[in-house]
Amino acid sequence: MERKVVVAGWGQIIQPKKLKTAAQDPLGLMSLAAGRSAEMMASSSVLANLDGIMVVKTLSRHYRSCAKQLALSLGATPKFTHVSGIGGNSPQTLINMAAGKIARNELDSVLIAGAEAYVQRGTDSKRVESALFRGIPKDYPGDDLIGSTPLEKTHGVKHPMQGFPLFETALWAASGLDLQSYLIKTGKMWSKFSRTASTHPFAWTKTTRTPEEIITPGPANRPIAFPYTKYMNSFVTVDQGAAVILMSEETAKKYLQKERQTVYFLGGGYAEDRQRFMIEKSDFTLSPPLKAAVEKALARSCMVQENLDCFDLYSCFPCAVSIAKKMIGIFDDDPRPLTLTGGLGFFGGPGNNYSLHSVATLAEKISTGKKSNGLVTALGWFMHKHAAGIYSSFPSKGKFKNHDIEDQKNCLAGQAPVKIKNQVTGSGTIETYTVMYSINHEPSYAVLYGKTRDNFRFVARTKNHPDIFKQLTSKNMVGQEVSVKFDNSKNMNIADLV
Repeated sequence: MERKVVVAGWGQIIQPKKLKTAAQDPLGLMSLAAGRSAEMMASSSVLANLDGIMVVKTLSRHYRSCAKQLALSLGATPKFTHVSGIGGNSPQTLINMAAGKIARNELDSVLIAGAEAYVQRGTDSKRVESALFRGIPKDYPGDDLIGSTPLEKTHGVKHPMQGFPLFETALWAASGLDLQSYLIKTGKMWSKFSRTASTHPFAWTKTTRTPEEIITPGPANRPIAFPYTKYMNSFVTVDQGAAVILMSEETAKKYLQKERQTVYFLGGGYAEDRQRFMIEKSDFTLSPPLKAAVEKALARSCMVQENLDCFDLYSCFPCAVSIAKKMIGIFDDDPRPLTLTGGLGFFGGPGNNYSLHSVATLAEKISTGKKSNGLVTALGWFMHKHAAGIYSSFPSKGKFKNHDIEDQKNCLAGQAPVKIKNQVTGSGTIETYTVMYSINHEPSYAVLYGKTRDNFRFVARTKNHPDIFKQLTSKNMVGQEVSVKFDNSKNMNIADLV
């Protein structure tokens, strides 16, 4: 018989920039968040009796065995410990795995925890922007450290802030709007996110931003990569932690507070894109694996999208939300909230761990009767890996006992990667592009993705000319012809607008 799974406890923690006491490292923040999870269950024995502990891999510190170290700090002796790989999908993926183990009666109570501590607290500390993955050792064995191909890295697309704007430019082209109209529409959505963060007790920033503030470059809001300003990027330099405790319904009944609604995990889904890298994608406005992950979660939960009360869509950049809406079928005039926290740009983007805050926030809203149910989505790298989970105040008749096993065996979605040509000389057509800016607000370089006449994908830098930068950032150039030549001295394809 399949056992029902309950989110029995949850806790969040924020460590502000100014402290009167010594700062906690990520492991310390996890311990505090776990303690808060246990406190709301009114039991000091919960943590010591955990069957399993799962940890979202930290990016700001390196721990040799973080799950076991956390168990030791909590006085727990779990029979199962696990640390995730790299990717923002990790918290929801761990929850899906833990729920499956509980439903199959392999485990009875599981703590999922994660935290980051990125705030620089010493004058001699290195700039965090230059060491985003400072917690990952050089000999890290997983290929999930890789977000782009060597060809893409050579041309200047390595980090999320360089890759996600490519999705946004493609969405702008598909919209048919002029630049200002498109940016205002995007800014309005992001302004609502900032408003949500302003009232969240564990948000990193509490300032509500107007659409105009968000989309307009300025001294405090420099352009990062067209069409994004700083306020449209994830805020990664934060100290935040979260934890949730999953239990079988039978065990959870011993600890649940009578004045709160029970929070059930109804089902989850996981999928990966066959077109793993940006250069392999056939359409920069779609995400088949996101759609697949959500459809799996809905089917296993016996739910339909229209009956959900709210969403927390992974929101590293505006394009991620826009593509999720498109894939899930959420229209622009839908009154349901798209975020419960305020998103990674305002609430905070603690490495891989943001969506664990989403789950904790949704659980709180369900337990207090503010929402009946909701969907959380999470993604890793450039729309490559996707996880989804549905939570409710009512149990489901759906079956998800083996969902995590099924998804690991059959996780691929979408079409095969497009054909790629590394070195190109000849004519091509622009499919998407971005312009990267230096810290002094000046264009640094432009990179575009296109198709050759014989239908091969290529990536190229444009010539570094002010007129080219101006054209790319004033009128949408998707669909325009370019002349491309491979430069042996730079080992790059160089494109010129025709």
